[in-house]
Amino acid sequence: MANNNPLTLPNALTLLRILAVPFFAIAVWYGHYWQAFILFAAAGFTDLLDGLIARTFNQSSELGAVLDPAADKLLMTTAFVLLAWRTQGMTAPIPVWVAILAISRDGLISFYAFASVDRLSDSKFHPSLLGKLSTAMQLVAITLGLLFNAIGYRSWMDPFLPEMYWVVASLALTSGIHYFMRATRSPAPMA
Repeated sequence: MANNNPLTLPNALTLLRILAVPFFAIAVWYGHYWQAFILFAAAGFTDLLDGLIARTFNQSSELGAVLDPAADKLLMTTAFVLLAWRTQGMTAPIPVWVAILAISRDGLISFYAFASVDRLSDSKFHPSLLGKLSTAMQLVAITLGLLFNAIGYRSWMDPFLPEMYWVVASLALTSGIHYFMRATRSPAPMA
């Protein structure tokens, strides 16, 4: 059951993640990849922590249900854009086409959900296992991209990175298609 009190510890942690985004972006832009990596890892930790606290101490709220995924998407979109665009001096940039697929998937799903909010069941937009797997792989790719840029070029990265990016792109595409198939499926008749 959602709590209507917006002043919860999980919401405070989510707001910290949102406030960290500009500092993360500045760190990536100026090539401070260790700082960016630490900020991204800390944001991931607070994401896990706020969910755990919300469930354990019944501090889920309507505001948190909106803010938490928004904070995640803001951070991940920022990371994809900067790691694909600001490639000067990077040893492990994310390919632009991978970033475009990942960002487009999230943007189209969000747009469709908002445009259809009064016509579709809320359950049709809850993350599926495929969607969660896609998001997890995107997090891994961003985290490793930041780490690899921080430590510099290593020859063992050459065969590893392209395969990882293909997996990220494939999951973004298939999970996006899956969301739309689920959302547009006609509802089961009421018994």
